[in-house]
Amino acid sequence: MSFATTHCRAAVGIDAPLVSVETPLANGLPAFNIVGLPEKAVQESRDRVRSALLNTGFEFPARRITVNLAPADLPKQGSRFDLAIAVGILIASGQLPPAASDGYELVGELSLAGTVRPVAAILPITLAARSAGAKLVLPAANLDEAALVTDIALYPVDHLLTLSGHLGGSQPVSPASVIRPEGVAVDGPDLRDVHGQTLARRALEVAAAGRHNLLMMGPPGSGKSMLANRLPGILPPLDEHEALQTAALRSVAGLGYAANDWSTRPFRAPHHTASAVALVGGGSMPRPGEISLAHNGVLFLDELPEFDMRVLEVLREPLESGRILISRAARQAEFPADFQLVAAMNPCPCG
Repeated sequence: MSFATTHCRAAVGIDAPLVSVETPLANGLPAFNIVGLPEKAVQESRDRVRSALLNTGFEFPARRITVNLAPADLPKQGSRFDLAIAVGILIASGQLPPAASDGYELVGELSLAGTVRPVAAILPITLAARSAGAKLVLPAANLDEAALVTDIALYPVDHLLTLSGHLGGSQPVSPASVIRPEGVAVDGPDLRDVHGQTLARRALEVAAAGRHNLLMMGPPGSGKSMLANRLPGILPPLDEHEALQTAALRSVAGLGYAANDWSTRPFRAPHHTASAVALVGGGSMPRPGEISLAHNGVLFLDELPEFDMRVLEVLREPLESGRILISRAARQAEFPADFQLVAAMNPCPCG
């Protein structure tokens, strides 16, 4: 029996635990199975990998193939395992050297023609790979986001043939050298645009200097929302650690990355009809909510009394602990939630 082990990363909240992709080729009737708590998109990797190998000129072994995604109790979602599965089959079948993938972690989705497509949440994967001291093979379309992480060798590929040439030694791919963007001044709301409002401006400056929460009360049209929108403009720029945390949360939430966002404090203003889940996050594949997306920045609740009381109650623990823990049957997902809360409300009418 031939055997190969490659490595990839799963997604649990903002973490990316290591997944070993074990690929044995056994005698028996031809079959291709994936085990290890794979969801539907992972199970469909069988068809994508088979077609990609055949359409790029490789041989698909007519043997019994069982791919095990270990640890088996960790749920696996998405199409990020395609590349690791394909390389495991090539190594196990002798089409690539036995040690071809040593030291590498492989992340990417395969098309039926063998091209490598981008995957979601690449930044947490890159951070975890750097901590493990591994080299990361990733889709070329994900390079700009992954390059925010320094001190890691990134190998962008756009086709399975490019990857096989690199791992086989015939056509090595050079590690990408991308310069991280510097902080760019964003043309956003600025406190200097506000004329008058001396007390309100002073309150914003005190809140920014001491990272205090703020409750603003005043009649409609007095400028509460205008002032709240300008609070991030007087906060200090994000340092490297904060910027990576903020970018990782955006990556997990599927919001993408923009160079102008690198050193800018996030500002989130959910509508008053938002549910508790929208604020806290959750789902079958845990995603951060508005509270976590405001991490290292400002969470603005306009028309505070209009929010459901149960929604406001969920703010208590994140404000005290600075984190959100979402329990799941097989695993727990934790999101950071250190933010400044700014609320605005109209005064109650006198009776």
